[in-house]
Amino acid sequence: MKAVRIHEFGGPDVLKLEELAKPAPDPGEVLIEVRAASVNPVDYKIREGRYPPVKADQLPVILGRDVAGVVMKTGGGVAGLAAGDDVFAMLPPDRGGYAEWVTAPASLCARKPVSLGMIQAASVPLAALTAWQALFTHGGLKAEQRMLVHGASGGVGSFAVQLARARGAQVYATASTDNLAYVESLGAARAIDYRRERFEDVVHDLDLVLDLVGGQVEARSWQVLRAGGRLISTVQQPDVSRAEQAGVTAARFTCQPDGAQLAEIARLIDEGQVSVRVDQVYMLEEAAEAERHLEDEHVTGKLVLEVARN
Repeated sequence: MKAVRIHEFGGPDVLKLEELAKPAPDPGEVLIEVRAASVNPVDYKIREGRYPPVKADQLPVILGRDVAGVVMKTGGGVAGLAAGDDVFAMLPPDRGGYAEWVTAPASLCARKPVSLGMIQAASVPLAALTAWQALFTHGGLKAEQRMLVHGASGGVGSFAVQLARARGAQVYATASTDNLAYVESLGAARAIDYRRERFEDVVHDLDLVLDLVGGQVEARSWQVLRAGGRLISTVQQPDVSRAEQAGVTAARFTCQPDGAQLAEIARLIDEGQVSVRVDQVYMLEEAAEAERHLEDEHVTGKLVLEVARN
């Protein structure tokens, strides 16, 4: 099979398209013929050696954390999935999706939303699960609560706005001038232009802030939370002392694969409550170009590698 691996840490040029043996599923796993895989910031962080779980002595590795494809074979003990099923999944960190084939624990897979093609479906798992876990697992968001999403036009942010709105929350969001209309189309009650407005002049007494930006954005966010509110970050460990001073709770988390949560997200997509936006599609052999684009440019939505045509 063709796969994109790195043998050393560095820039996009260390990504190499190689010919490897097709993997076989262990008990509890499925073998997926990958049709598409999305490109995420974690991919270039691993490539650069900035993601601690991957160390130099573990190289070479195949990059890519989420895929959409077709189950071709199941290992022993797998129930609920069979050969021929269309699935999507966030992969565990010990395997990668920039490949024509991949094995994955069946428990981490979900049936692909019927309303999405493979390319769109591949853009969902990591970003949508990150948003889901930030909002509900760690943020405890409930219906009729008020929240703010920083960086709402990106992959995680766009899902967060929609999932929060589907839960019945009132959502505010920061975005650039060009993306205000897009963010409001996702369901934000108010999109705040971070270049022209100070969000702390617009919102206050919030139940939850989801910080996908970090830095000074986090430092300015304490004042917009109500007493007992929550700040959840995906980018840096929040300042615990500032949280205590503000009378709020704060945490940073790393997304974990979860097939059951992904199935719920698929249901919301098929019900029309959550939409998917793909910014650009590359071929598998263009993985380096895709990562360079994601790292250097402002992307609205997701970048996806087309691995095999339907």
